[in-house]
Amino acid sequence: MSNESDLRRDMKATPPRRRARLLPHPDHNPGFLLQLPQGREGWLVARRVRVLRRGLAVLLWTLPAMLIQAICLIVPGHAKVAFARLYWATFARLIGIKVRVIGAPVKRSGGRPVVYVSNHSSWVDIPVVGGVLDGCFVAKGDVAGWPVIGTIARLGRTVFVSRNRASTGKERDNMRSMLKAGDNLILFPEGTSSDGSRVLPFRTSFFAVAESRAGESPAELPLIQPVSVVYDRLGYLPTGRASRPVFAWYGDMDIASHFWRLTQNIGLRATVLVHTPLDPARFQDRKALSQAVWQIVADGASTLRQNRPAHPLDLLESVPSGVTAGEPAFA
Repeated sequence: MSNESDLRRDMKATPPRRRARLLPHPDHNPGFLLQLPQGREGWLVARRVRVLRRGLAVLLWTLPAMLIQAICLIVPGHAKVAFARLYWATFARLIGIKVRVIGAPVKRSGGRPVVYVSNHSSWVDIPVVGGVLDGCFVAKGDVAGWPVIGTIARLGRTVFVSRNRASTGKERDNMRSMLKAGDNLILFPEGTSSDGSRVLPFRTSFFAVAESRAGESPAELPLIQPVSVVYDRLGYLPTGRASRPVFAWYGDMDIASHFWRLTQNIGLRATVLVHTPLDPARFQDRKALSQAVWQIVADGASTLRQNRPAHPLDLLESVPSGVTAGEPAFA
């Protein structure tokens, strides 16, 4: 009895933030359970442990995956594409993001390759989209020089572009060579990442790969499939403008600090809305094509940001009435 009285007296004399650390001796309470610090201190500890656990899991998955992918590049067949998709899908799960897919990516039909065109708000788009679509990413040339990330990108057969006007023709030919070799491509034609609250205008130079040339049959052009990506759950609740910076990576943000901030959270979800594919032959030029694709991607992303029921859009649903296929959706 005296032992219990002493314990209560010590608890009262201890500041509230320290009380959770007072554990009764097993002899005083045979059924005692190990207790974690309570309140804000325990909350911060749990979040830091979550970040370290997820970061270690990504590292332990990435190191052997790089070796496996290197072997897949040597082996003929579809293994290098299938494993790359598996790698990114697992990566997304390891950092705590559940991916919901609405719609279906189109498969190569009649030998025609596919170019997937998506909005871009974060480096997290890579594992989210890469785990859903069979394709090689098109990235800016700077990524090739990034430590570790550049190596992963090369193993994934990423196409690097400089985005200089003088290099457009050469880079277009490189992308077409990959398409003819049996690959699909994944483009982020905004040219940079946004704050997640809008879709920036698409750069028409990215659509040069779908532009017909003299003597080329329209059936040889790749199909264009618009894709909208929105991060719509945080802590299992719908996200809003105030919470989107948790996912968005833009401006002068660095990946390390953004990874630390993002992976502290639970209940994360990304929705990938895959729209009806478009045939580039229906459009007058690449400017008209880029405007129509932007319209579809922007409309789909807007619907998801508002947490409304979404479905894959086609050209007739997105282009305003009175605008025919082949004309810009927006001026």
